[in-house]
Amino acid sequence: MNSMINIVWLQDDLRIADNPLFHFAVPPSHLLCLYVVDEQWFAPLIDGELTPRIGPARLRFLWQSLMELRGELLQRGSDLLVRIGNPSDVVIELADSLNARQVRVAEHAGVEENAHIQRVSQGLPSQTTFECIEGGRLLARQALPFEREALPESFSAFRRSVEQACTVPSSRCAPITLPPWPEAPRGFPPLKAVCEQSATWQPDNRQGYVYRGGESAAHARLNDYLWRLRGAATYKKTRNGLLGANFSTRVSPWLARGCLSARQVNDAVKAWEAEYGSSDSSYWITFELLWREYFIRAAELEGPKMFGSRQPAKPCAAFNAWRNGTTGLPFVDAAMLELRYTGWLSNRARQNVASFLVNDLKVDWRLGALWFEHCLIDYDVASNWGNWRYIAGIGRDPRQDRYFNVLKQASHYDPKGLYVAHWLKPLANLPYGSKRHQPWRAYPLAFEAPCVEPKQWERWLIPL
Repeated sequence: MNSMINIVWLQDDLRIADNPLFHFAVPPSHLLCLYVVDEQWFAPLIDGELTPRIGPARLRFLWQSLMELRGELLQRGSDLLVRIGNPSDVVIELADSLNARQVRVAEHAGVEENAHIQRVSQGLPSQTTFECIEGGRLLARQALPFEREALPESFSAFRRSVEQACTVPSSRCAPITLPPWPEAPRGFPPLKAVCEQSATWQPDNRQGYVYRGGESAAHARLNDYLWRLRGAATYKKTRNGLLGANFSTRVSPWLARGCLSARQVNDAVKAWEAEYGSSDSSYWITFELLWREYFIRAAELEGPKMFGSRQPAKPCAAFNAWRNGTTGLPFVDAAMLELRYTGWLSNRARQNVASFLVNDLKVDWRLGALWFEHCLIDYDVASNWGNWRYIAGIGRDPRQDRYFNVLKQASHYDPKGLYVAHWLKPLANLPYGSKRHQPWRAYPLAFEAPCVEPKQWERWLIPL
């Protein structure tokens, strides 16, 4: 007989350790763990197109994460039910059919996710209580030195405030056992049944690092980067790299899906510092965690305003050239091909292609944010839309001078043209250096000029 059934509704918190959803003051007699794949993710990204909101790279990574999570739950006496549909409808119907005692879920910064949470809180049967828990954050809301509505307008002000007033709590260990599964359905559909394209998709073999979803892969990468590679000693110097596996921590996909928590990363960095000493580089990893935290808090506060006051413009020829990697500017095209074929892109490349789209091509920034949503395996609503707004110079800390001179950036961060030649094969036959970044000037008969040539490039153009 089922009694005291709790439903843990998982979203972007696909881990056992440091997950408050799995800690109970009074454990229930039975526990059902649920993940709902939102059917809206397969709706068109842009009106009039067939491209879905979730691309094959992210869906594949998500499925790997869910499969590993299920294995961890089974080892602890539980399981994972995966459904496809409208999340709020699925949760309410399941709670009603099982006569559940409680539904618990973690807070989410996304507008759509939060709307589902609100609908569940209002639509559950009377016998079912609802608990929405803050989880996955670096800092607890009650520990912040300001009220939610008084979030500082700039990241710099936020960082100074929390660094002076807050201490990051330690992460929590995983529970050894969990309450057993109730007399209830079980089910985990194969990825092929959800999206055949994602089941067969493989990242390009030119990628710098092979990602695999799941909690164990997340910790393996973090430990390898910190302890074997000693990346915390060099991160600030290497973080703007473009090629290879180890110029960056590369943990963002696992953070985005919640296979790894921000506090776990912070703990790992502090443990490394205890052994080797702190430095600008080790600090800069936690600095990036604070950026993530700021975007989360801003998204929670701003809600729908984060997406702008109107619908994005329709795709134009310039946007299509940008997303297809056919602008004629190698530094941009190489990055957009890497994004399309691997689902990941370095921070330096993201900033450049975003600035190029918004400032040089004069395309609506929201189209860029939508394309990143489709492509990125580390997509999360707060960081993606927050970063795009930042580049566009709107929203919080608005400035109109966040312009990246792409030719200047290319000469500085890819001086030999190794990155562009890695993704654009015809450039590999050209001499190292600026000719690879400006082939239309060095070899005008063989290469077409880019779709734009802003005045800001004049100082960096090679002579004809």
